[in-house]
This record gives sequence, structure tokens and C-alpha cells, in this order.
Amino acid sequence: MKPEFENIPLVKAEKRFEIEFNGHYAFIDYRETMHQISLIHTEAEPELAGTGAAAAVVEKTLNFIEESEKKLLPFCPYVFAFIKKHPEWKRIVDERFEGYDKL
Repeated sequence: MKPEFENIPLVKAEKRFEIEFNGHYAFIDYRETMHQISLIHTEAEPELAGTGAAAAVVEKTLNFIEESEKKLLPFCPYVFAFIKKHPEWKRIVDERFEGYDKL
């Protein structure tokens, strides 16, 4: 994560995790059950393109999921690709996730 995002708090809203940077948002839509959090869609406002905001919200969200001791279902293609690039995060993916063996 780029240093400028390290101290920005992750906000868990009703249906999304989000960070605000310079008045703009990067967020991930999610669904949550007792034992799992499904990440559905990651997006950053156009003003944040190329800043690393999307990667920062993903990393902060993965940390949140790990700290909550829940399992991840990475349905979002961006999150899936992030985990492929950073395989240490596979540790929080639910082993029953259909694409688990492709991570």
C-alpha cells in the first residue's frame, strides 16, 4: 500500500467498505454472513485512477476480514487478481470457494 493511504481509516458502511482520499472514494461492495464476507465489486472514483486507492481499500478490507476471523469469498475480479498477486492473502480465503485452486 502506498504510504499516503496508510493512515486513512477504512469505513464499513451498510453494504460497502470504503476509504476517502482527497474528497473522493474507493470502495468494495460486500455481503456478510456469520462466518464469511463476500467481496462483490471494487471501484474507485475516476479522480482516483492510478493513485493506488483501489489496492489500498482492498488491502485494508482484507485486514479487516482477517481481524474479524471470517473467511473471504473473493467474487470481485479485482480482489481475486489482488490475491493472486499477493498470495499470502490466500490464508483468509474460504477453502470451499469455487476458484480457490486458481489463486
